[in-house]
Amino acid sequence: MASVVFSQSRIFMMAFLAVLCLFWFDAARAQTTAALPDYVIKKFGKPPAIPQGPLSKEMQAAVQTAFVDPISQGNWGKDQALALVKVAGSKDPRLAWIISDLMRFANGREMSRLLAGAASELLGKNFQTRNPWGDVTDHLIAWDIPATPGYLQVKRAIFTTIVPGWDKIFVKGDIDWRLVSWGGVLIDDRAFDRTDEVCNCIPAADNPKVTSAKDATWLKDTDIVFGVEVNGEYRAYPRRIMEVREMVNDTLGGRHLGIPYCTLCGAAQAYFTDQLPDGIARPVLRTSGLLIRSNKVMYDINTYSVFDTFLGKAVTGPLAEKKLALKQASVVTTDWGTWKKDHPETTVLQERYALGRDPDFRNGRDANGPIFPVGNVDPRLSVHEDIIGVITASGKPVAFQRSKAFIALKNGTEIAFENVRLKLDAGGIKAVDADGSDLGSHQAFWFAWSQFHPKTELWSG
Repeated sequence: MASVVFSQSRIFMMAFLAVLCLFWFDAARAQTTAALPDYVIKKFGKPPAIPQGPLSKEMQAAVQTAFVDPISQGNWGKDQALALVKVAGSKDPRLAWIISDLMRFANGREMSRLLAGAASELLGKNFQTRNPWGDVTDHLIAWDIPATPGYLQVKRAIFTTIVPGWDKIFVKGDIDWRLVSWGGVLIDDRAFDRTDEVCNCIPAADNPKVTSAKDATWLKDTDIVFGVEVNGEYRAYPRRIMEVREMVNDTLGGRHLGIPYCTLCGAAQAYFTDQLPDGIARPVLRTSGLLIRSNKVMYDINTYSVFDTFLGKAVTGPLAEKKLALKQASVVTTDWGTWKKDHPETTVLQERYALGRDPDFRNGRDANGPIFPVGNVDPRLSVHEDIIGVITASGKPVAFQRSKAFIALKNGTEIAFENVRLKLDAGGIKAVDADGSDLGSHQAFWFAWSQFHPKTELWSG
């Protein structure tokens, strides 16, 4: 009789604890959901409950077997599949980040199916879709699912085994490693001014040769160029070239520049890489082959310091320790015909830097939206709406919808925000201070600007 009472009491207690656990999970989910904007919940649904604390030793071993061993040993077999079942059964959504990392490199249909199934079980949604890696990663970013303790070590083991050149990049710093993914290309690790060497990468151009506007007969007037002016010297960087180079280290108007172009976010930027604090040599910028929310990750070949490409801030390595943030010159996006007409003294990069290619990513590959995961996007504008972005004197980011700003300026309307004034320049738009001095503006897609400046002001006319 006593044993029966004990069993009934035990059942009651287990039921009570189960209800209590359900309440805790619901509370955790509610707490997570409350921090998310309504448009995220509408698009992605409610996130799963998130446990806290480190992984058990058993789960750490399962992670090693399921994710690290297949990369280091070059095989995927029964042991890995069984370990993945344990991971999926943990009900710990944090582990889906590691699944996402491995999914990016999965080279077999069965492996991809199993990983997608595990992610589905952890996140409570069906990811057996046309693009499971992208769908899983979009949800993780949008829900801001935290990573497990020790996540960077596992991610580093996966990525650096596949591309050894990344071993100097994957270090701790002011960077959210959850958001870093592979862009499908290898690292450009050639030394400065050795860009004539062939590489299996997107090849930067150092100290490019230029011609006069008159001699640039290979360019059509309708071709898009990125125009830069420094100390009264003008130069055009044709989009045809920048789409296959993505990075130029140049000198203009007596100043050194690093000019990245992110084809995925429609942004060419010009960073000054001289007149830096004492003890910091000129950074030589390169493409790492990595992305953060569909924005290229650049780094300095000399120190292997990683930069936030959109913000120009060093986030890892010696330059991050010195809190280096590069200042910008404005980049005017316009057509070649108008640029050379308004600035006849301009120089332009030679045709050979286009590598014999004439890609049009803007109107082709990216026409239907970002092709890499970006997570949630501020819904005030469409993802690929062009904006002119700039930082005000008070440090506030502000974006101007380009289409409306262009019409307003053509009609003689003044556009101002704090100290910022917009002006037309050779068919494009740039931001200047009240005294006419350059404020370092550039054009970009709205999704890119808004995700790197989440509290941005928006002028839309």
